[in-house]
Amino acid sequence: MLFHSGPPPQGKLTTSAEDEGAKAFEAAGPAPSRAVLPAEAESKHINDWLKRIHEASRKLSYVGTFVVQSGGAMSSAKIWRVCEGGQQLERVETLTGAPRSIFRHNDQVVTFLPDHKVVRSEKRESLGIFPELLQSTDSRIADFYKVRHDGAERVAGVEADIIVLVPKDKLRFGYRVWTEQKKGLVVKLQTLDTDGKVLEQAAFSELKLDAPVKMDKLVQMMTKVDGYRVEKPVLVKTTASAEGWVMRAPVAGFKSMSCYKRPANATNGVIGEEPLQWIFSDGLASVSVFVERFDRQRHDKESSLSLGATQTMTKQIEGYWVTVMGEVPMTTLRLFADGMQRKK
Repeated sequence: MLFHSGPPPQGKLTTSAEDEGAKAFEAAGPAPSRAVLPAEAESKHINDWLKRIHEASRKLSYVGTFVVQSGGAMSSAKIWRVCEGGQQLERVETLTGAPRSIFRHNDQVVTFLPDHKVVRSEKRESLGIFPELLQSTDSRIADFYKVRHDGAERVAGVEADIIVLVPKDKLRFGYRVWTEQKKGLVVKLQTLDTDGKVLEQAAFSELKLDAPVKMDKLVQMMTKVDGYRVEKPVLVKTTASAEGWVMRAPVAGFKSMSCYKRPANATNGVIGEEPLQWIFSDGLASVSVFVERFDRQRHDKESSLSLGATQTMTKQIEGYWVTVMGEVPMTTLRLFADGMQRKK
């Protein structure tokens, strides 16, 4: 999992919804049981659980330290999150690597880069909850993943239920997820390869729920840009078809979520200088396809790279350079790359 700017809305369900989530876990049975639920019951089971996590994101405030281990590397960040009414705001301070502060106020993201005295301000659509587990509430998730309860464990001082999402095919990775028992906050997540081996782990090392985080204080910090150069990169929403691209055949389970491009570079007027980004998701995993003009000086031979759960591959298609990236097996990326076609 790539470390994102912060958790999405994490909050509390109504009592009845929490009861339904508990009943779903009881129906799944204890960890040793691997009995397969009927398709309809399994679909309701997984969707009730995902809905509980998604709904839990609406009202919960907290302060915590989040640690990501991927490909032998480790990164960490301190997170402050507050929800007031329909407003959601978080502040993320990186604790490893170059200093960076990220504020997300609803769909507005402001990133402070102290070493460069630069602030980037942009709008982003949220794809789901932090740490990028739930991309949508698509009921078809149960068509591609099985779910089982795997016991309980303490994480960062809170009791958490452990749920395992097992892919039904070889096109996606699995997940082991720890959710805080009372409110459904995701406190730990492991991404598992097709053999069940841990590729990546992300978890809170410390967590204080219902922390007294002040919205107005974070807003004040977010808007204090004196001494910084403010950049406002613009992403233009478009469609792949409008930009001349189609996917020859759909990749099972993955739906097109959004497509963006940047405006032409004003200094040279070359259209397509910046990459097009086409985003797909199966409701849990996501894949991004980047397309840009082929440049012999920058684009070397086609290649593939694995870093923890994140896989990347590149391919030349006519006069374009295509980069496919996602937390899915490499075979899935190849299906996307091979399916990209320039419209005639």
